[in-house]
Amino acid sequence: MKNIVTMGWLAEKIGDPHMVIVDCRFILGQSDAGRIAYEQDHITGAIYAHLEQDLSAPVREHGGRHPLPDMGPFSQWLGQLGIDKDTTVIAYDDQGGAMASRFWWMLQFLGHEKVHILEAGYTQWKAAGYPTSIETLVPSVKHFIPSVKTHMLISVHAVRERLGQSGVVLLDSREQPRYLGLQEPIDSAAGHIPGAINSFWKDGVNANGLWKDAAEHSIRFAHLNKEDEIIVYCGSGVTACPNVLALQEAGFPNVKLYLGSWSDWVSYEENPVATGGEE
Repeated sequence: MKNIVTMGWLAEKIGDPHMVIVDCRFILGQSDAGRIAYEQDHITGAIYAHLEQDLSAPVREHGGRHPLPDMGPFSQWLGQLGIDKDTTVIAYDDQGGAMASRFWWMLQFLGHEKVHILEAGYTQWKAAGYPTSIETLVPSVKHFIPSVKTHMLISVHAVRERLGQSGVVLLDSREQPRYLGLQEPIDSAAGHIPGAINSFWKDGVNANGLWKDAAEHSIRFAHLNKEDEIIVYCGSGVTACPNVLALQEAGFPNVKLYLGSWSDWVSYEENPVATGGEE
């Protein structure tokens, strides 16, 4: 089964006892907006996951703006959502797939491969006339057993060691002005990790707001070598996840997420910063 599922496919599966639908809507700077939107209406049967309360740990000096929560309690929470090894999980948001991709990545990281992203956001789902509800589902509690895939993650120290190495590609997922260092509305310094190239995460979505298919992602990343180690980052380890997913769709076997990303990188004064483009 592919990483992306269609709206029509999901509509036919609503009510399946072996499926959990997770609403990941969230707006940066408006912490309650996603939950409020969920309470107003959501895909029928969906439960809500909050980016900062459920999918992140509290912010510290290092680790970035959205560090991973402790995987023990997080795994217990997944069980409370009704997720175990046999559960198919579908995540969606209304932010181009960024928040849903974070959830997708976290489940992949814990060894749960039956997790997928809806091809479109909630606005498109609702506009297409698919089932919505205001009811909050109370899931049947299950036991989620994690099997952590540590190779999917890379630390700031390992990134630092790889600077300038051949066979390693740093992929910055932020908008170009932030990558170039022309503006920085959130973090303490502007620019990018030296040597990184830019590939804006929203380029993985087409003009209709639908996820591009594997062939389109292959074209997006045709300039990259599949034998290289691809290290993906963004501002805080959220919007890098759509690019991780897209690279996986395109057949890249060695993709790692620098979860702390730019907000972690610039928390270390000794880390170098580059501005402008890369040759």
